[in-house]
Amino acid sequence: MQRNKFTTMRSLKVLDRCKGAQVYALHTTGGGGGDVGDKLYHQLQDHLSVNPARPISMHNYQSSNVPLAYVNETLLPYGLPVSDLLEPQIESCLKFVDFIGTLADLYRRIENCPQFEKTGMYLEQCAIFKGLSDPKLFRRTLRAARQHTVDVHSKVVLAAWLRYERREDELRGTNSMNFCGRNIECPKATLVPGYNPEFIYDPCVCSKNPRGESVDDYSIEDVECSTSDEYRDMSFCIGDNEIRCIRYCIASLSTPFRTMLYGGFRESRKEKINFTQNGISIECMKAAELYSRIRRVDSFDPRIILELLTFSNRFCCDDLKLACDSYLASLVNDVENALLLIEYGLEENAYLLVAACLQVFLRELPNSMHSPNVMKYFCSPGAKERLALVGHASFLLYFFLSQIAMEEDMKANTTVMLLERLADCATESWQKQLAYHQLGVVMYERKEYKDAQSWFEEAYESGHIYSKVGIARTKCKRGHKYSAYKMINSLISEYKPVGWMHQERSLYCDGKEKMSDLEMATELDPTLCFPYKYRAVLLLETNKIGAAISEISKIISFKVSPDCLELRAWISIAMEDYERALRDVRALLTLEPNYMMFHGKMHGDHLVELLRPFVQQWSQADCWMQLYDRWSSVDDLGSLAVVHHMLANDPGKSLLWFRQSLLLLRLNCQKAAMRSLRLARNHSTSDHERLVYEGWILYDTGHCEEALAKAEESISIQRSFEAFFLKAYALADTSLDQESSAYVIQLLLDALRCPSDGLRKGQALNNLGSVYVDCEKLDLAADCYMNALNIKHTRAHQGLARVFHLKNQRKAAYDEMTKLIEKARNNASAYEKRSEYSDRDMAKSDLAMATQLDPLRTYPYRYRAAVLMDDHKENEAIAELTRALAFKPDLQLLHLRAAFHDSMGDYASTVRDCEAALCLEPNHADTLELYNKVRELVKEQ
Repeated sequence: MQRNKFTTMRSLKVLDRCKGAQVYALHTTGGGGGDVGDKLYHQLQDHLSVNPARPISMHNYQSSNVPLAYVNETLLPYGLPVSDLLEPQIESCLKFVDFIGTLADLYRRIENCPQFEKTGMYLEQCAIFKGLSDPKLFRRTLRAARQHTVDVHSKVVLAAWLRYERREDELRGTNSMNFCGRNIECPKATLVPGYNPEFIYDPCVCSKNPRGESVDDYSIEDVECSTSDEYRDMSFCIGDNEIRCIRYCIASLSTPFRTMLYGGFRESRKEKINFTQNGISIECMKAAELYSRIRRVDSFDPRIILELLTFSNRFCCDDLKLACDSYLASLVNDVENALLLIEYGLEENAYLLVAACLQVFLRELPNSMHSPNVMKYFCSPGAKERLALVGHASFLLYFFLSQIAMEEDMKANTTVMLLERLADCATESWQKQLAYHQLGVVMYERKEYKDAQSWFEEAYESGHIYSKVGIARTKCKRGHKYSAYKMINSLISEYKPVGWMHQERSLYCDGKEKMSDLEMATELDPTLCFPYKYRAVLLLETNKIGAAISEISKIISFKVSPDCLELRAWISIAMEDYERALRDVRALLTLEPNYMMFHGKMHGDHLVELLRPFVQQWSQADCWMQLYDRWSSVDDLGSLAVVHHMLANDPGKSLLWFRQSLLLLRLNCQKAAMRSLRLARNHSTSDHERLVYEGWILYDTGHCEEALAKAEESISIQRSFEAFFLKAYALADTSLDQESSAYVIQLLLDALRCPSDGLRKGQALNNLGSVYVDCEKLDLAADCYMNALNIKHTRAHQGLARVFHLKNQRKAAYDEMTKLIEKARNNASAYEKRSEYSDRDMAKSDLAMATQLDPLRTYPYRYRAAVLMDDHKENEAIAELTRALAFKPDLQLLHLRAAFHDSMGDYASTVRDCEAALCLEPNHADTLELYNKVRELVKEQ
């Protein structure tokens, strides 16, 4: 059974964080304050209350009694975007001119470096993968870094980072220090030093031995009684108190004590030694004496242990210090305790105690980022130096903190301070490139252009070519536009051009040259948003509104982002298409709930309220009907807008939050999808429902076995569609044999017997059909697909086409895919699949359309390249794959190009592409086989 059989259950294609890039400049037609919209909105509401006619839609707007001036001023109080003032954001991640070569080099270095140094290499890989669209690559590399970590500090930071990636802070009723999963994230396991890469995947022991609980019980009184006074041959006197001790036990605490008690000092001949002037309390000395005999501190009061920590430092009692350090670390379980104890740890150089305190701070992120009491230990003057003295200042720590700070508020002083500490900790070339470049980006966003230019120059001098974009941008802002043009022009001349180079040069030229650069940028990298946005706004300015909508819709059809949706909504308002505008704003708010429209001057929710009077009003029942219609027409954005509307009416409905997450996954918006999934879990009204959503969260973050366990626990409480569906999905991802296929079939049948709506049952039937096909039960599969189509699950046409194809009914298969193309609003995949049932010329036509609609789909490039190789056009075949790899580094594309190079005898290029592919997926069997074969050939030569 192949894994791709379940691609219609829940989309597994996921992209990078959906960040808002609000880059529109404005014509301000009214007063500039944010209260203008509010004022006009209330005027409009007053007018409507006097004229309570039917709801206004785009079709009856002109005939209504609402004055046009009110509408324009209310919905567009800040005018329209201006093309001349648009600019793309400078990306904050590492970018490379030769990305494939960078991946290959990194793979070689990881493979050849010593085991104990792999964590640093994987951290560099994390920094590189941070700029890619697939967050799974970043998370997998972060786990690999944690797996190979030796020291406690790195374990603490990486475990906290892994937890942050799941954003468990947003789950109600969870504690950041409670964990019962694998050792990889366990807060107890992180405090154990040493290298044990296999240990991290073992089950966590926290549930068996709660934090701070002793393994065995014993009584101090029993220990006191077990040692007779006759063995106590000396005393320490503190004031009038005398603490009887065993000389050799005290001497064993440290070299200074041994020298004092058995060396040439006069104390070695005394029975009583006066310790009154040493600042040691009676309780502390008694505890030290007891420790000298039993070698344990876990029965003492924490206050006494803190005194013992000071005592151990003063007299160099290493074992005692480690015991105190370890036990105090075990007591740190919340921010309050951590804030209390970290000062002691820093003063007494207690490595584990400080590690435990930092662990609490880091596992509470991002909330702790807003606590001045916490952040002073990272940002205040001298904070890094204090942490360094105890072994807890590192590039890794500030890398983690600065990335979160940039996500929270890029312009904040805290972000700048953390990045400055990051730069201070940078030692390797890639570290300096990242720290300096990100400081440049932040300073640029703060409009501190002189400082920004300085940091960009530092990054460029450290080897980061992309930072020249920042240098050029700041030069232009400071009045040197031609200098900026020459700089980017030289970049294009010096290196093989990539899309972002032409995009950047377009900012510094005009007219035909500008448009030519933008066209070239789109040709080289169709995923760049700015060229589409610029062309759309330019068309809007020339009153070609329909063409403007079409232009911005091109990129929205395959890459959904808040800024592009905002622009399309903006243009839709200008053309008085309020229904489409409202749809896009609702979809936008699903991606970023706090998005500010119109260059940050109006909250998206407020614009929704302004638009609502101008569209048809729906009840919740109407919304369900609309959702069915959009779902069946494969209109994911439209479905998303409907769900947003439904949640506005019923925000506590967990089922709707879950639906929203499914749609967002289809649109490759994983960050937003995971947020919706967490909200579904938080709003669940029963344990069995909560367990299902927790299972999906685990599954989507790479914890398949744990997801299975959640599904089984949910079923044990109550049999439900979603629990069986989750179990079937997770099982299919872990097992591929015939026996497991039969079990998956049974699970899906069990799911279909449980109550659910037609939308989900259609998905289950579709997936059941896929499993039947893989088991060669074609008639049963066809029945499933027909039943799915009967309840408007349009995607089932694709499965039915596959059945017809396997039955050698090629024309029927082609016709089924044609039906899907006609019905589906998003139909790039349908064109791609139909090509499989066409002759060569028709297949080329369909694949060309698929690429036009969605350039990110890799199969069309691979097919065209294979055809060219069959026609002995090797160079053209390589060029076809290279064209796609320039903007989408993909495992299959790299493997195919490596195989082509191999067939042409270009072994150096074969090795490079194999290494780049293995950097993306180290265990890809076909690539490993090819790689090893070619390396042997190279050795023989």
